[in-house]
Amino acid sequence: MQISDLQVALIGAGAVGVAMVWGYNVWQDRRHRRDAERIFNGRQPDVLLDGEAGKTDGPEDGDAGRREPSFSEPGGEFSTATERGAPDSAAVDLPPVSAPSLQSLPAEWADEVVDCVLRMTAAEPIPAPVVWAMQNVWAADCGKAMHWLVCNAGASAWRLIDANDSGRYGEWAIALQLADRRGALSDGDLARFFDGVQQVALQTGATLELPSRGETVLRAASLDEFCAAVDIQFVLHVVEAGGGVFPGTKLRGVAEAAGLVLESDGVFRAREAAGGELFSVANLGAERFDAETLKTLATNGLTLSLDVPRVPDGVAAFDRMLDTARLLAAALGGVLVDAQRAALADAMIAAIRAKTAELQQRMNDGGIVPGSVRALRLFS
Repeated sequence: MQISDLQVALIGAGAVGVAMVWGYNVWQDRRHRRDAERIFNGRQPDVLLDGEAGKTDGPEDGDAGRREPSFSEPGGEFSTATERGAPDSAAVDLPPVSAPSLQSLPAEWADEVVDCVLRMTAAEPIPAPVVWAMQNVWAADCGKAMHWLVCNAGASAWRLIDANDSGRYGEWAIALQLADRRGALSDGDLARFFDGVQQVALQTGATLELPSRGETVLRAASLDEFCAAVDIQFVLHVVEAGGGVFPGTKLRGVAEAAGLVLESDGVFRAREAAGGELFSVANLGAERFDAETLKTLATNGLTLSLDVPRVPDGVAAFDRMLDTARLLAAALGGVLVDAQRAALADAMIAAIRAKTAELQQRMNDGGIVPGSVRALRLFS
């Protein structure tokens, strides 16, 4: 069959078109590969993602079986109101931080002990609304508190951003908290965090530094174990001596005379000069206190609570709480008892004071100063 000049031309044009499409695809593939290598430069081997040999026994999603710690001595027990469980062994040391130093980042949002911090750098500043919209898709699924911080070129201070920020920034730090009173950050939540930030970096052309996921999970578990070993809340009760009730009107007057303030959540609190809580006084029953109900409320007891990790000087706070409990008992005609409703003995008081000092010293030794920003974040 004869092939016309037109057919030859069409065949040639088709071959050229196929070659151009093939060449374009090769060029695109190479460009994407270079971008991926640039974005993920600095990534260290991941023992959870890079092979079976790196498997760890870190916490899984939905970690269960946490138990409430308690402090007990002959004649009484003081249980806590926290969810973090104390380990069987009290000799838990906080491991050294293997992450790079983050001294320039503000500790209230990105702490080298409390958080896993990822650093992201863009050659061209990235609009904050774009980043915020991307992270909004997955951030709520990461299980712990997350903060996004930015720093402009030449600026010396990092600052926190939120959904209302409209600036453009080249330097980014993303911090995910490793532990709190609900437990340690799980491997699944950390994986979501890493994947989410990777997608942000990929879509914005930024470079991203990633630590080992396995090491980060182990850091979270060790931090949680250390915190659980010192996480105790001491509780005292004031009850009516004859098994009766305290009138609300009288209670409010005595409480305010003792320097307590009734707050919006229905609890009286004593606070230090800087505003931090020292201890609280709540209704022993289910009903909350408020200015109106106290006019007619009658309660059969009060609960005084001291959250040891969250106060700067635990012994001084305990002594003030004890003095307030005795004042309330004397003024209301009540008695001071422990969690088992046994009269509070001097031996028990001395034991609580000593235990408070011991726990806070262990926190100081571990680099978590009681009542500090770091402690308030971990014990929340």
